[in-house]
Amino acid sequence: MEREGPQSNPTSASVQAEQIRASMRNLQRRQWWMWSSAVLVTLLLTLAIASFAFPGLLSQAEAFSSFYLNQTVRGLVGLVLLFNVYTVYQQTLIHRIQKQLTEQMEAMTKMEVRTEEVYKLAALDALTGLYNRRSGEQRLASEILRAERTGRPLTILVLDLDGLKSMNDKHGHAAGDELIRTFAQCLNRAIRGSDLAVRFGGDEFLVLLPDCKLEEVRYVLTRLSGHKMEHQGASVNISFSAGWANLRSGEGSEELLKRADDALYVNKRASKEASGIAPAAG
Repeated sequence: MEREGPQSNPTSASVQAEQIRASMRNLQRRQWWMWSSAVLVTLLLTLAIASFAFPGLLSQAEAFSSFYLNQTVRGLVGLVLLFNVYTVYQQTLIHRIQKQLTEQMEAMTKMEVRTEEVYKLAALDALTGLYNRRSGEQRLASEILRAERTGRPLTILVLDLDGLKSMNDKHGHAAGDELIRTFAQCLNRAIRGSDLAVRFGGDEFLVLLPDCKLEEVRYVLTRLSGHKMEHQGASVNISFSAGWANLRSGEGSEELLKRADDALYVNKRASKEASGIAPAAG
């Protein structure tokens, strides 16, 4: 299952896509009609010449045949000119359609770029690329409704990155940002595609684990533990504290988050050097 993001309004893109498809169908019809007309006119010209030339040759009425052949040639020339005018007209229409398609494609490309930029600003954390707090809270509310509707389990995991203040004080905020980014990358690799990682702010993270039982959280924490970051030639251990809770019937997001936070602080008080395996708020 792939991660779901905040839904954007697809109306404008769908309308433009349908307009382009309609224009393409129109262009194909015009091209087919133009080539069919060319074949038809060629066949008619051939038949016309044959119908006027062969009787004259068979009857050996040279003067009579010459007169009508002359008239035939003039008529055929007129037909050719008319067909050329029609062809030029069709080509003009095709060129106009192609120009419209190009403009529409450019507009769609610009709209996609703007939509992506707005999406990143509204939904993602600029430093880590994870979902931001607002998006995480919205997704948590929707996951709670889904879990209540389907009766399937929902577990949340709250993480607190250890040593960030020490890293900032010793090496500067750039090193602290690098520690946060590295931990976020490790977190993204540790969870499933159906899970959602959120940076709540500072050194706090939230993970939504749909269809995950309470005891299965330890698998995520095991994959997340033991990572290191290289900084100025030194290897820095990435450690964290964690607490988690599963959704209870009739519980809202605030109550669920509070129970997970309580489990987190119990773990932090128990040992600052813990690996991150916190007692669960069941």
